[in-house]
Amino acid sequence: MIPAPPTPIRRTFGGASTPFRDGPDTDPPPTTEPDLSSAVSGAQRGDEASFRLIYRTVQPGLLRYLRVLVGDDAEDVASEAWLQIARDLPTFRGDADGFRGWAATIARHRALDHLRRRGRRQREDVPVELVTAQLAGPDDTAGEALEAMSTEAALRLIAGLPLDQAEAVLLRVVMGLDAKTAGRVLGKRAGAVRTAAHRGLRRLAEQLGAVEHLGARGDQQDRSARSRRT
Repeated sequence: MIPAPPTPIRRTFGGASTPFRDGPDTDPPPTTEPDLSSAVSGAQRGDEASFRLIYRTVQPGLLRYLRVLVGDDAEDVASEAWLQIARDLPTFRGDADGFRGWAATIARHRALDHLRRRGRRQREDVPVELVTAQLAGPDDTAGEALEAMSTEAALRLIAGLPLDQAEAVLLRVVMGLDAKTAGRVLGKRAGAVRTAAHRGLRRLAEQLGAVEHLGARGDQQDRSARSRRT
């Protein structure tokens, strides 16, 4: 039996250690990887408390991933995904990161099925060019700026990215998957996922920088207007 959805986790942006925040700290720290691995094993033996722990740990990031894919239907699709996760759990083999990837794969398949049933088209992927240089600066800028934003605001920004970049950022940063596991979810090579995530974060940094520039320009105009009135 699948437990009722828990209170949303607000400490991190997805149950994994990430730079994103969803508001004041109200819940216990997220479950560590060894704890999740143990919980998966316990749930496979039929322990309901272990399954609830899995759900509380994985559901927040999974739901945020689905919000970008299917919008307001995310909770319905997540429920379908958890039904399949519960049904197929005895067949799963792997560690905590593997479980997150497995759950994300199931959720993604259910999302695509949902879009097909509704007659909605998935956004087109854009080609991913493999690069070897990893420029950390813009990524750090995006992470620091998004840290101060609400989850909904951050998700709106991510949803505006090309689909391949949005999914890579969500899986790598929000769900905390490594590139190899995220690649298995998306059917891509690990290098392509790294590149898509990197390019997505760079684009977010550019967008955030433009917003900051406009804000500073507006402040300057306000100061000029006040000085003319005095």
